[in-house]
Amino acid sequence: MASKTDFKKENKDLFSSKKTPSTVMVPELNYLMIDGAGYPGESKEYTDSISALYPIAYNLKFMSKLELKKDYVVPPLEGLWWADDMDDFTKGNRNKWKWTIMIMQPNWITNEMLRKAASKVEEKSPALKNIISKIRLNKYKEGKSAQVLYIGPYKEETLTIQKLHEFIKEQNGSFNGQKQKHHEVYLSDPRKVKPEKLKTIIRQPFT
Repeated sequence: MASKTDFKKENKDLFSSKKTPSTVMVPELNYLMIDGAGYPGESKEYTDSISALYPIAYNLKFMSKLELKKDYVVPPLEGLWWADDMDDFTKGNRNKWKWTIMIMQPNWITNEMLRKAASKVEEKSPALKNIISKIRLNKYKEGKSAQVLYIGPYKEETLTIQKLHEFIKEQNGSFNGQKQKHHEVYLSDPRKVKPEKLKTIIRQPFT
């Protein structure tokens, strides 16, 4: 039987945090990614992207277990957020938000495996064909970052984000919101957890 890797346990500093901001070094990681725009609660593109991303992630897991004898726990959903004018992001002009949603992948997952997994999902969900075609496998490196644990509904994150930005200033740091993107790690499933109990790691790379 293949042993099962849990990346949340192997990378505790990336998948756990405290309510007090801290600094963490984020290495280059492998991700399934798809880009889009608009506020999630009002964006069919966002909903469809998640509907395609998860099945592909699980197909890759099963393929890895069967073909490579390497099993693992599928990591949680993550998201990068920004806007062409970052004031639109910080002021909550949600229709102008841009995003990349993503799920971390083991380094042994390849583009050929992705093509096979995407084909299987497309067979079962042909309506998602255009969305599936946009999903890619990419390396992503953030380096030095500040992060904090937020508990509560997504729409009320603003004060926690401001606290994180103040922490970066206290470290004499700065960031470019379009290049060093706002990053969220969704530790809770909103379908199963009440909004006031949702746990999210909020991360901001800085220099």
